[in-house]
This record gives sequence, C-alpha cells and structure tokens, in this order.
Amino acid sequence: MSKTTLPSGLRIVTEEVSTVRSAAVGIWVNVGSRDETPSVAGASHFLEHLLFKGTKRRNAMEISSSIEAVGGEMNAFTGKEYTCFYARVIDTDLPLAIDVVSDLITSSIIKSEDVDSERNVVLEEIAMRDDDPSDLVHDLFLETFYGDTPLGRPILGTIDSMKSMSRNSVFNYYKKRYQPEDLVVAVAGNVKHKNVAKMVEQALSKDSFLDVPDKEFHTRAASKSKVNGHHKVGIIERKSEQAHLLMGVEGVDRNDERRFALSILASALGGGMSSRLFQEIREKRGLAYSVYAYVQQFAGSGSLAFYAGCHPSKAVEVTQIIRDVTHDVAANGLTDEEIRRAKGAVSGSLVLSQEDTGSRMSRIGKSELVYGSIMGFDEILKRIELVTPDEIRALVSDILPRPSTLGIVGPFKSATKFEKVIA
Repeated sequence: MSKTTLPSGLRIVTEEVSTVRSAAVGIWVNVGSRDETPSVAGASHFLEHLLFKGTKRRNAMEISSSIEAVGGEMNAFTGKEYTCFYARVIDTDLPLAIDVVSDLITSSIIKSEDVDSERNVVLEEIAMRDDDPSDLVHDLFLETFYGDTPLGRPILGTIDSMKSMSRNSVFNYYKKRYQPEDLVVAVAGNVKHKNVAKMVEQALSKDSFLDVPDKEFHTRAASKSKVNGHHKVGIIERKSEQAHLLMGVEGVDRNDERRFALSILASALGGGMSSRLFQEIREKRGLAYSVYAYVQQFAGSGSLAFYAGCHPSKAVEVTQIIRDVTHDVAANGLTDEEIRRAKGAVSGSLVLSQEDTGSRMSRIGKSELVYGSIMGFDEILKRIELVTPDEIRALVSDILPRPSTLGIVGPFKSATKFEKVIA
C-alpha cells in the first residue's frame, strides 16, 4: 500500500495488484447518518442519490453512460459514519473513472426539481424497506438499542424528514461536508501510486470544492464519545408469515483491540452451518431457515447481534434458545475446536473477500478513513491467529452476560412474552 496526503488534507491510498486488468476507485467521505440532526435526518443518503443527478459538466445520463460505455460499473452507499462513491473499470479507463467520480463530489448542482423527484425515489426506498421485515428488523434493533440518537435513527431518514427537507438544507449539508479534509480516495488494481496521485490531485484540486466560510460544521465530538445501548424489546406488528428476530448485546467499539476476538466469537456463535446457533435452531430443531450472527462497530460503541427468521408460533422458543446458547457460552466458554474452526472461517472469508479489486479498494479506503492508517493484510491475519482461548474466554465473560436488546417484526401486539425471556 502507498499513501499521499495533499496540502488540502485530502488523502490518497492505493494498492497495486499487477496480476489483474481492472482498477477500482472509491471516494470515501467522512459523513454518514450519525452526523445528522433530526431536521436533516436522511441527508447523507439523500445526497448519495442527488449527486448522480447532474454536475456542471455532465447530466445524469452522461454520468451513467460514461462508465457503462467502457463496460464499467459505478454506484454508491451510505453508512452510519461514512459515504462512498465508487467505480470499477478496466485499468486503462481509470483516468475516466477518477474524473467522473470526482466530478460528482465537487461539482454537483442539486437542482430543486431533482430534489423533488429524487425525494420520491427515497420515499419508495423507505416503503420497500418497510415491506421487507427481514430488512426492517435491523433498523428496529438499532432504534431500540440506541433510542432517539443519531446511531438509532435510520440511514434512510424518515418519511417526515424526507418530505420536509428543502433544497437549501441538503445543498448546504453537501458543501459543508464534502471538503478535501473529509475525503479519502482509494484505488486498487493494476495501477501505479504516482500516476494515481497525479490524476487525483488534478481532479480534486482545492479550487474544485465549494467555498465554506464556516468550518465549525466540521466537528464530530459526539461521534467519538461512548454511546450506551438501551436494553428492552422493540416490536413492529406485521401480518407476516415469519417472525424476524434480532437479539443483541453491547459489543466493543471500532478501536477496541478485542475486535479480532469478537469476530471469532461471532463466527463460532452464528457464522456458518457448524456454529452453535445454526446447529441448535436449524439442524437440531428445524425452527428456522436463516440463522446468523454479526458484529457492528462504531466510534464509541458497538453490538453483537443474532438473527433468526421463524414461524410466529416459534418466536418465543427461538428467542429462548438464543438466550440459552449465549448464557451457556458465557458460563462454560467455547471449546478449543470451536475456536479453531471460527479462526479458520474468519481468516478464510477475509482472504476470499479480497479476490477482486473492488473489495481491496473498500478495505484500504475504509481503514484509512476510520482508523487513519491501513493495517497490512498479513498483519490482520496474524492478529486473528494470535487470539488466544484465554482472550476469547475473557471476552465471553464480559460481553455475553450483558443485558440483551430484542427487535422483532411479526404478527405480535404485545412484547410481554419476549420481555420475560430476555429479562
């Protein structure tokens, strides 16, 4: 990996993969839904849509067709703490990809008519989320866990916030948040760092950005403070064929050194067909088709959560099984064999995930934005391998006994039965 920091504060990171003929470029922006006030809830995601609607040099059709015409792909996504715009092309078309994506970042017009039309698109996206209980339950869990806080509010915003958001408010959010010191440009593939740095410096010169006289908008103190979760049951009633459960406990934040051990614990509990929860819920009892565990980590907070989709009549039983399994592991730990399998699963999936340039770009871009540095791939694998059974046991005894939070979407009017289970 190589890195250059421009005088403007913009960072450029690259990873050369000389054995491929592709290149992926991503511009990572240090802004996400966590940075929004209630009045502009959903603005980060809204901007993700709006920046594709037209710039000073290209209209919406020209933006999409320029990349598609060379067989490439371009898209974007928004998280709680960052936004990313990316393109993947043949290596010889990297200058075009950098130019187009940079154009979105610096020169989007955000016309009033585009705000109104794209507002309807986002409202349809919210409706689609609401019609998919397996998707909705994840937002419900975070809302239940974090309450009415920036981490608890959905990335998409709400119907009310989207309907009331004006062109001026979203444009001001854009020009204040999309500044060079808030950006990381990541490129992976058949590239040379020196050439990439020159292209990026030209495309994203300081003069390219909108002038922002008031810099106090660039504070993120709240994002760095510890955020405690609430421990209760959240229910959204839906007349669905399945109940969708997401039960979790407070985990570790993104800077905690125990995050490597936590990834192993999550894999052992719900990372595959040999995991505890999959064996107990699906293989032994046939109560669910989909069962898994996952970790979320933010600045100052995190969670370890367990998902299952089951028949509504079995929802209380499945919740109890998750509770029993986590309590058993808290009391008795994992076996050496479970730890060995989980380590192999985490390491193997990490290696396999890096087989394409897009994944490599994401790893280095997110690492630089979030941590300010990039841990080498071999170093990550080494850190996973060096996690000891004693470290796992210590983590288990700390995290799993913590009070649980449950989000459930299904045909339920009362949370009483579920509250008794997680009490």
